[in-house]
Amino acid sequence: MRHQSPSSWAAICICIAALVHFALGFSIEFSVDEAHYALYAQHLAWSYFDHPPLVGWIQWPLVALTSSEGLIRLIPELLWVISCLLVYQVTLEIHRFIQGRNSGYLTSALPSTNTCGLMAVLTMIAAPMPHVLAIGLLPDTLLAPLSLGLMLMALRWLIQDHFTMGDWLLTGLLLGLAGLSKYTAIFTALALLLVFVSARRKPWIGKMGFWSATLLALVLIGPVLYWNWVNDWISLKYQIAHGGGAEWVWRRLGAFLGIQIIVFGPLLVMGSYIFLKDCMHATKLSLLSLLGFFFIPFIIFASLSGGGGLPHWTTPAWFCLAPFAGIGLAKAWSVQNRSVIRALFIFQIALCIIGFGYVLSGGISSATIKSNPIADLYGWKIAGQKAAELTQATKANGIAVQNWTLGSRAAWYAKPIPVFVLDQRKDQFDLWFGQIPPGANILLMNWSGMAFPPPVGGKSAFERCEPLDTLEIQRFGQVLSKFDFSLCSNWQGPTQAK
Repeated sequence: MRHQSPSSWAAICICIAALVHFALGFSIEFSVDEAHYALYAQHLAWSYFDHPPLVGWIQWPLVALTSSEGLIRLIPELLWVISCLLVYQVTLEIHRFIQGRNSGYLTSALPSTNTCGLMAVLTMIAAPMPHVLAIGLLPDTLLAPLSLGLMLMALRWLIQDHFTMGDWLLTGLLLGLAGLSKYTAIFTALALLLVFVSARRKPWIGKMGFWSATLLALVLIGPVLYWNWVNDWISLKYQIAHGGGAEWVWRRLGAFLGIQIIVFGPLLVMGSYIFLKDCMHATKLSLLSLLGFFFIPFIIFASLSGGGGLPHWTTPAWFCLAPFAGIGLAKAWSVQNRSVIRALFIFQIALCIIGFGYVLSGGISSATIKSNPIADLYGWKIAGQKAAELTQATKANGIAVQNWTLGSRAAWYAKPIPVFVLDQRKDQFDLWFGQIPPGANILLMNWSGMAFPPPVGGKSAFERCEPLDTLEIQRFGQVLSKFDFSLCSNWQGPTQAK
């Protein structure tokens, strides 16, 4: 490593990881969320049932040109690269901020600025979860670079005596785009507000720039507010219920914390601990306010995790913690505490490589899909094409599935045929395709990973369902899953799938 500067090594490592993402992006089909957000781009709207619209808007140019998963995935790959570059830049600014506010032993004990930046980048490259979001575009993929951009503006506020009008407008732009990415951007906005409040000597509430930034952010999120107002605030109601989850249970909190350490890596935890222990000193209040970009969203998600949650929701927060962890790890490395850092880095990289190989292999075949989640990433393209052919051949009114998680891939790969979800849960598919017409004939698509009995009999559902065809999905000689297609006749009303 002596032959290259730390900044060069950071760039080299980012490029290597990006090439791996690029290869994987062309190797697997869309996940359920990716297909859902790609459908956003096909059905442009001011907002959507599940999330604000930016995750669909940003894909629209590529989706309009191609249906190639690999090409569409260039967007999350680019966003991941931008996030890593911002991690490097934010680390440099925090390091300089500490040096500018401290003197004596602490300043001389700090490692070089670029070494801290390299360590911060390596913590994210060695973290498994960000690679998932680098391949598949989720709202959190968008929120990560925007949160880092707002963190950079917060640092500029702490360092400078004032904000220019351009700084205020850029801050408002970033806030507005964050609001268009995900509703949880409100946590990032709270972290930014905490930084403003902590800098007592810098008046901001009466500044024209502050109100201009606020107005710009509100204008940008205006489409989301308008869409929700027209649609009886269904998106906000859904997100509040979704975030609250089920009954709160302590073991879920323990599982959440354990999973977070596994999927984001102990290097981030170790580096952050060293930073808090050795690198705060005279800038405690300012640095603690900056740490709000991690702690505010993380603590909120942790408090909600007892009722349920998903591990990737905290990804933007971990990106914002990486600069602090990088400085802490660089400090430990500079005083020859290298063996633990080296071992953890090798362990996390090995975990990532094993994960990549597991995905490409198709996972481990089993009788139940829950023991092989990778099976969910294969077979939907050919199944969707077959469903489209059978729908046209039987002159059916559309395709039906019995759970909303099965609808996205069916709708994406069988487009433009409408896809109906046979449950009583109102969702985005109701807004896109409406309800099944009474008396309609529908092609029922059943997947072995989430199989349901045919919806027939009684005063609801179909009058009858007749099997048409079966499709078995194999990879490297092992059977991953099976699709069954049936023609269901005379739709008579709503059904309820568990």
